[in-house]
Amino acid sequence: MTNRRDFLKVTGTAATVVGFPTIFRSAHAARENEMNILCWEGYNSDEVLDPFRKRNPGAKVSAESGTSDPDMINKLRAGEINVWDLININQPWAREQMFPEGLIKPLNRDRFEKYFDNMMAAFQGPYKWSLDASGQHLIGMVQRFGPFSFVVNTNKISRKTAEDEGFKLFLDSSMKGRYGVLTYDNWNIMHMCVTADVDPFKVHTESEMAAYEKVARQIFAGSKLQTDDLVQMNTALINGEIDAYFTGGTYTASPARFDGETQVRGITPKSGPFDGKGGIIWVEVTSVVNNPNVSPLAEDFLEYAQEADVCKAVAFAEGTYNPVSQMSDPKVFSKFSKDELDAIQWDSLEEEVANSTDYGINPDYDKMIEIYNAAKREA
Repeated sequence: MTNRRDFLKVTGTAATVVGFPTIFRSAHAARENEMNILCWEGYNSDEVLDPFRKRNPGAKVSAESGTSDPDMINKLRAGEINVWDLININQPWAREQMFPEGLIKPLNRDRFEKYFDNMMAAFQGPYKWSLDASGQHLIGMVQRFGPFSFVVNTNKISRKTAEDEGFKLFLDSSMKGRYGVLTYDNWNIMHMCVTADVDPFKVHTESEMAAYEKVARQIFAGSKLQTDDLVQMNTALINGEIDAYFTGGTYTASPARFDGETQVRGITPKSGPFDGKGGIIWVEVTSVVNNPNVSPLAEDFLEYAQEADVCKAVAFAEGTYNPVSQMSDPKVFSKFSKDELDAIQWDSLEEEVANSTDYGINPDYDKMIEIYNAAKREA
């Protein structure tokens, strides 16, 4: 099961770990001056890591970006729990899989809970997905997030029309040949469920599976372009080859918007199968790995990541831009320019969050991916 950035390969930046054997051997040495992070792209950038390295002279701080949440979790299950100190993945996995399996360890609530007070209202409390199921243990810190549904060229399809019609827009006969499918498979499946008025995060009936299959076939059959390259998809949207693309959001639209192409806009449907909500939001959770020789720098890094300059660096790292939970803090918010705020659709963010449900785990993913792949092959 892949995640929103399943198209990415392990990055080759200087900050990225070069060669697993080297990091594995060093994992058994003294850990006081070494820390290894398994993460989504951004936390492995020099812009984020170099100030922390300078703050800890002589420390070996390395990071490697993953290609999916399950892939990163499976690294820990396969024995790399002895390698990594921090893991950064999307919201359901820490609470529902990693903590129950003993792959991550609880944080000191006295040390970290105060930071939620400086976060946006949706993440205060602290945030549900930062706690274990009992609510007793703090198991991770949140930072980047974003609504993720679909993207339109507002010069061709108005924001109001797109929000009102939601995913049903792609079933309209007039849209045939006018849209692309950004092939982030897991997200496509979730969104095809929503298009069929089916909640993807539950066990599905035969009729719901049939409705999903019908939509999957229709979406692929009506598409003009299929690619997992967000740059190619945005280019097609800008040059008029397509008017919309199925699966996308702030994360995929932001590079084009930051280049001045603000007609490229992520859309969150105003209604849908999630108690009336039509959108889905991803939120990253960063946790301390239950490494028997975990680096003391791990929790230091979690604290460091709350600083205003670091929050901004994380938000605008690696060529795609995302809001961070700390943006309600004036010291963080002041770091963003007007153009940067426009790139991440700050003007509608609160409304989009309110119209979204949390990204979750699809219990019927294996069945749905078979249907999905068959529909994609036929198209």
